Amino acid sequence: MIKELQIRPFSRPLLVWIAGIILQTAFPLYAYSVLFLLFPLLVLILSCFGTKERGVFCYETRWLWGAVFVSLLLFLSIQKTACSQVDLSFEHSESTLSRLAKEEQLRLLEPFGRLNLTDEEKSVLATITVGYREAMDRNVRQRFSVAGVAHILAVSGFHVAVVCGFLSFLLSFLPRSEPCRWVRYLLTVLLLWLFVAVTGLAASAVRAALMLTLFLTGGVLGRRAERYNILAASAFCMLVYEPLYLFDIGFQLSYLAVLSILYFQPRLQRLMKVRNPLLRAPWQWITVTLAAQVGTVFLCLYYFGQFSTVFLLTNLPMTLLATLLIPMGLAWMLLPAGCPGYEWLQVGVEGLTHGLLRLVDSFSRVPGAVFSFRFDLFTMLVVYGMLLFVLLYGRSKRPAYLFAALALLLIILIVRLIGNLMLCGI
Repeated sequence: MIKELQIRPFSRPLLVWIAGIILQTAFPLYAYSVLFLLFPLLVLILSCFGTKERGVFCYETRWLWGAVFVSLLLFLSIQKTACSQVDLSFEHSESTLSRLAKEEQLRLLEPFGRLNLTDEEKSVLATITVGYREAMDRNVRQRFSVAGVAHILAVSGFHVAVVCGFLSFLLSFLPRSEPCRWVRYLLTVLLLWLFVAVTGLAASAVRAALMLTLFLTGGVLGRRAERYNILAASAFCMLVYEPLYLFDIGFQLSYLAVLSILYFQPRLQRLMKVRNPLLRAPWQWITVTLAAQVGTVFLCLYYFGQFSTVFLLTNLPMTLLATLLIPMGLAWMLLPAGCPGYEWLQVGVEGLTHGLLRLVDSFSRVPGAVFSFRFDLFTMLVVYGMLLFVLLYGRSKRPAYLFAALALLLIILIVRLIGNLMLCGI
């Protein structure tokens, strides 16, 4: 475990920062957090009067200075969380950035009057392209949720990745020289963050933009990108900016889904080797979908109390349609009316939107398309603990991890039994 943390340096401050957020949330320690400064102060005083022959910044004292770093980070985390809680308790006027984002959204939606679409279809298109959810009907959201593709309605990592891929394609025609490489990088990052800002700075979109920015920065600097370290770095940056993101549903689902994809998808893909290039891409997407569901299913059962049983059938065609619709819709909104190809682009946007809604309607009417079952907080945490111990057993083959997973399963069964007995009045 120590070796894994060493090759991913951002995971250590992230865990410490999360610990500080949880401590302040569960046991308000704002007034007592100054105690965490006593240890660094003591070490600093002792280092000033210590022996100069050996030195206090030598390799042998790394654990001591690590403890100093942890104490300082805990203090800062508790203080920042307390400040965020105070800000949350007061009503604030809408920020300038949010106001500008809404104004830009409304400006981009002005050409929608020219589309040959129903109001329902226009609301779906507006939500998918620029994150405008004001006109979205609750019944439409429920149909997307039953079909297992509710993530398409929220501007998330999928949307940011599609936009980034579209920008990379547009800028790929620039020469491969060093100056052009930097121009391509700066334009991609700038336009990517502009898209995220216009769509409302959702936690999942910010996460994806941060990860892609770090990945592209590593690429332009010629550095090898470590995926888990990038994920931890983006989470750390977001939680430093706003600690209460930790309790945001979008933040939790986004990071759990990506972490699950990074871990499970390569392992699922190795279960069956697909050599046919026409079948390889669908198989890869199926493994990505399954991997994301493994990590988020228990959290979804806790928050929403339902799970789609047709997600495997809907995700591939819906993702394909949305991958085409997002860049086409954005291009159609940004291009002036009457430019060459504008009418053909409009026909394509209308056709894709029609097809998207028809597909969702078809699958949402399938009998048994949704499975309803709600987890409480305790059950969810215990189930994730079971999953962790099963994964640890799979890596190390140590029986202790398997026994721990079975013990947690026994705890869930006992709690369920007691709850049923109490309901029966026994």
